[in-house]
Amino acid sequence: MCTLVLLRRPGHAWPLLLAANRDERLDRAWDAPAEFWPGIIAGRDASGGGTWLALSRHGVLAGVLNRPGSLGPAPDKRSRGELPVMAVFEPSAALAAERIAALDAGLYRPFNLVIADASTAWFIKGLGEGRPLAELLPSGVTMVTAHDPNDLDSPRTRRHLPKFRAVPVPDPDLGDWDSWEALLRDGAGDRGEQLCVPPRDGFGTVCSSLIALSPDAPPVWRFAAQAGARFNPIPLWQ
Repeated sequence: MCTLVLLRRPGHAWPLLLAANRDERLDRAWDAPAEFWPGIIAGRDASGGGTWLALSRHGVLAGVLNRPGSLGPAPDKRSRGELPVMAVFEPSAALAAERIAALDAGLYRPFNLVIADASTAWFIKGLGEGRPLAELLPSGVTMVTAHDPNDLDSPRTRRHLPKFRAVPVPDPDLGDWDSWEALLRDGAGDRGEQLCVPPRDGFGTVCSSLIALSPDAPPVWRFAAQAGARFNPIPLWQ
């Protein structure tokens, strides 16, 4: 299970902030975010060839998560890692959500997909059949795990959503992400609650990201290449 947290603030200089932890098998090889696709900065999964989180030159980002009970690939299904890349090729989050919602969800194992830009943010879930279901995300803090947005049936959401709503908001202009960095490193609680999952049975949190989008400034992406590690800027386009 991975985690994405978004703060939407329409009208603000930085209307979209995102925090993400990627939880994965420790033996699944991957590459840190870089321009592996033209005009797209993304991590690259060495097994499936796709990504878990992508950002395009025109400011669309997308991150994919598993639904409950759907960890890992299936031989008769396409890789869910192709979905973020597909999404961010579109010029806006709204058009990306429309494109994904038109797909056959049966081609993939169940997924949650978050798509956002400086104007809108969307949650799309594929349930393994029919068409994916899309919904516009509201202003404020939204937390997505393997469950639906802000679903308190998720122990992780129940424990950490109030914390993200209570701490000081990061300030990308000052490079101040301290409050969210601390939360992404939080390994307290039982296994289902932990936001930063310690290694166990070959599984755990493998990397973390912090992203800020603005209509008037270049995007910001800070990346920690392992659980609890220092966050450093990812080189983006000039």
